[in-house]
Amino acid sequence: MIRTVLATGDLAPALAELKHWLGITRPADDAQLTGLIGAAMEACERFTGLTPIASTIEVVLEASHEWTRLASRPIARLTKIERLADDGTRTALGEEDYDLHLSGDGSAQLRLRAGPYLRRVVVTLEAGLAPDWPGLPDGLRHGILRFAAFLHREGEAASGEPPAAIAALWRPWRVLRLA
Repeated sequence: MIRTVLATGDLAPALAELKHWLGITRPADDAQLTGLIGAAMEACERFTGLTPIASTIEVVLEASHEWTRLASRPIARLTKIERLADDGTRTALGEEDYDLHLSGDGSAQLRLRAGPYLRRVVVTLEAGLAPDWPGLPDGLRHGILRFAAFLHREGEAASGEPPAAIAALWRPWRVLRLA
């Protein structure tokens, strides 16, 4: 599965909060700090299993007639499902070509009905717990800010795992699944 975030909400409010937290006033650091916020949001999503802010996401999946769980959640809506040919061309699939099951917890499963000629499909969807940065629950928002600040301070020495204080902020939102 290949997952790409095509668009996400406005991170300007997050950047302003992070700059205030770090005591940075120069705009020269904005690109680097915005990248750290993005990395912290990805870490939050890996830890919790939830996409924090409304985003448009594209997922390339191996075609299957079995139910396949989509990784992003909570899913607001599926915008399109396309066949991906070996040469990279895409063809839209009609609603009669697949089954989609949306669960109350925001997860979704997809099953293809179409013939064996399909090898890969591209699913474009909109997912996110909050519509924008200010709408995020405090624990998630503060954890993302603190992790971005941690990455800024530690630089190359920072591991990809959140420190215990940040994990404690995210833990109430963590979604666990039995394998």
